[in-house]
Amino acid sequence: MDLPKFLLGDNTDFTEDIFVIHTEFPRFIINLKDDEMEWFEEFNNVDEEELSDQVATLIELASKFYDREMARYEKN
Repeated sequence: MDLPKFLLGDNTDFTEDIFVIHTEFPRFIINLKDDEMEWFEEFNNVDEEELSDQVATLIELASKFYDREMARYEKN
């Protein structure tokens, strides 16, 4: 099965939160409300600077994905 790189997540227990799930390595869920991330990967011997740069890029991509999806919903 081919999965999209990002998915939107919704849960009525967290009515103010906006979740985006990243399905490729490194897999994670981000709450766009506060940029809190939960990783599905464990990082051993990883260059922290490289990981920090990658995280910043992934947060930006997740935010752009969310904005794009919301623009598409508003169109319909």
